[in-house]
Amino acid sequence: MLTSAQKQNKGKNKQSNIVVVYSWLGAVLHQVFATFQQFISKAERGDNMKQQRTKTAASAAALSLGILGVSGALGLVACTHSAQTAQPAQTNTIDAPAAPRMSQLPAIVNPAENPGTPEKVALGKQLFFDKRMSGNGEMSCESCHYRHLGWADGNKLSKKSDGSLNTRHTPTMYNVGFLTSWYWDGRAATLEGNNRAAWKGQLGADPVKVSAALAAIPGYAAQFQAVFGEAPNEMNVGKALAAYLRTKNSGDSPWDRYEKGDKAAVSADAKAGFELFIGKGRCVICHTTGIYTNSEFYNIGLEANKEKKDLGRFNVSKKVEDTSAFKVPTLRSVGISAPYFHDGSVASLEEAVKYMANGGNDDPNKTPILVKTGMTDGEIKTIVAFLETLTSDEKFVRPDLPK
Repeated sequence: MLTSAQKQNKGKNKQSNIVVVYSWLGAVLHQVFATFQQFISKAERGDNMKQQRTKTAASAAALSLGILGVSGALGLVACTHSAQTAQPAQTNTIDAPAAPRMSQLPAIVNPAENPGTPEKVALGKQLFFDKRMSGNGEMSCESCHYRHLGWADGNKLSKKSDGSLNTRHTPTMYNVGFLTSWYWDGRAATLEGNNRAAWKGQLGADPVKVSAALAAIPGYAAQFQAVFGEAPNEMNVGKALAAYLRTKNSGDSPWDRYEKGDKAAVSADAKAGFELFIGKGRCVICHTTGIYTNSEFYNIGLEANKEKKDLGRFNVSKKVEDTSAFKVPTLRSVGISAPYFHDGSVASLEEAVKYMANGGNDDPNKTPILVKTGMTDGEIKTIVAFLETLTSDEKFVRPDLPK
């Protein structure tokens, strides 16, 4: 006969094992999805593959929904079982998830036309921090992407080199190498193309003039010859920047260390917040673990009450269902990259989570995925505690610029 204490311990162990099993299954599904995304990304890089782009995009969407649905269901089952079998005081205690880690970043895949090398990365890093890249010599890429602000800029809307304001909030540069499209509306098909557009639009550069100026700097001239076998130009500048940005990954956070076995790396509130994140909060449906985004586009009601609405993804796809839909942002280092959403309209992380938990504003095109969760203010704070553990602690050293 088991004593009352033995029965309680047995129940706690069973609860912990169930959470770990479901977490492991969710991680496996995440890795399968990440691998499939990389395959699609490779397939879509050819110049004459329009039909395949359509087919693979449809396949990716279908697989994404299927895997996300299963992952969300697994998390919800785990959380529901926990609530049914544990005492309230026990909900803050879960064991570190077993391998493969749910938050493990997939391997970066460099495109065949732009393989990454240490020399190319070093060149791109210098260009990223060099104000001589701009048309007026007063801005660099860093002017909108600061390390201490999660590679964002802390402003609701950032200024361009000519002083005019952008219409959307500066996104983080963390983990951009894992994305399948770029900008809030996904209008850039490659990271290299994104860089070229930002170089001209945000920094106000004339690529021909700035490339000539870079070529006149001995340190740059020598590096471009060594890396590309030619002088600086619009295409190879975009490639060098992309090579550097693909190394800007945030996989060294307290939560990552917790998943690796350091149980003291995060608080009890953060652990409970993760259970809510994959369960009652439904966050994991769109913010899949790993890079914490599924790279899809959704209308979450932010444009509903505006006189002049930003049509978002619709401007790219021309599909009515994409009206005012924007890319799901990564939650990596989200604790230091305020303000939030595509319009920078929410100042604090807690308010951003509360907005999502309450189902967003009413909008005829709002995604049905976003619903009221019934979470309390205390539960919202607990999810925030988890999200703050996703802040990366990787070492950063500013480069010396060529003269």
